Amino acid sequence: MHSGKTNITNIPATIQTDGKSCLVLIYPKGPDMGRQFALNQNEIIIGRDDSSDIQIDISSVSRHHIKISKKDTEWVIEDLGSTNGSYLNDNPIQKGTLRNSDFLKIGSVIFKFLTGTSIESSYYEEIYRLTIIDALTGIHNHRYLTEFLEREVARSSRHHLPLSVLLLDIDHFKNVNDEFGHPTGDAVLRELTQRIRPYIRREELFARYGGEEFMIIMPNTFLEKAMTFSEKIRNAIENAPFTSRNLSLSLTISIGVSSFNGNQKMDPDQLIKQSDFNLYQAKKAGRNNVIGSQL
Repeated sequence: MHSGKTNITNIPATIQTDGKSCLVLIYPKGPDMGRQFALNQNEIIIGRDDSSDIQIDISSVSRHHIKISKKDTEWVIEDLGSTNGSYLNDNPIQKGTLRNSDFLKIGSVIFKFLTGTSIESSYYEEIYRLTIIDALTGIHNHRYLTEFLEREVARSSRHHLPLSVLLLDIDHFKNVNDEFGHPTGDAVLRELTQRIRPYIRREELFARYGGEEFMIIMPNTFLEKAMTFSEKIRNAIENAPFTSRNLSLSLTISIGVSSFNGNQKMDPDQLIKQSDFNLYQAKKAGRNNVIGSQL
């Protein structure tokens, strides 16, 4: 999704256990994801310019994007007139105060702020979280999805229970990135997950499959019910515009559904391939469609 290399310099990546504070890079994916950087200066500049204390060589980040300053016992953040803005827990800010476990987003880059005496354990908890959670959207990632689907397919076959898999994709999402930039595209992905999450039952899984594709796994669900559910969320997306950075975007999704009744052996990949094929058919039929089939 993003181009450019992430270079972070000048602040040592060491684990602090004495009550100090740090930032953990959690997005985008790459060799620097999960690195921890101690805030051991009274003033730190984050930006694309090589004079920055934390340099991030990604186009969505301004040359001097944000300043982090120590004020007594608190860390204060101030946007330095950046092009793509700064966000604290998804809220746009000009100036604010960091609290433990806050998310700081600059351009397309996301940090998690950690502070306090338990910073070491918090750091390792965050590293584990990064192995199963998609940092941008906050839902489960592809790795967790694969493990969950394998378990549910085995359980469905063992107990002869139905299982449905939904693969959904934002229509013409590339146009959003090309016309409005990746920060807007990222905001759309986050808003999409926030809209769909309330529809997901406790026993189901909603995960990011990759890019603008998402998957919903519905245990104990026949095709007819999965199709009805798919139409419900398709309508929910179609009937309300996405709002980001003073923009209002009308977007739609297409969904491919596959189901099996649990009375035969099933390869998880076969369910995914059928959902993907049905998604392709939904796109081919004009998008903003749901197509499903029984295996």
